[in-house]
Amino acid sequence: MSIDRIVFAVAGSFILISLLLAHFHSQNWLWFTAFVGANLFQSAFSGFCPLAIILKKLGVKPGCAF
Repeated sequence: MSIDRIVFAVAGSFILISLLLAHFHSQNWLWFTAFVGANLFQSAFSGFCPLAIILKKLGVKPGCAF
């Protein structure tokens, strides 16, 4: 699995989990959803993604997995 796909999977998981937590626990979890969305938005323009940097250091190979 490529870094891009892992980032999308983790971001999507975080958003879904935080939405569930907001629904069942506290509305404040929506701030985490907003943080993940803002990070995805800024990385689309700047190319800076903290998770991608961590994954590269862990040895995950970048590129297409097709």
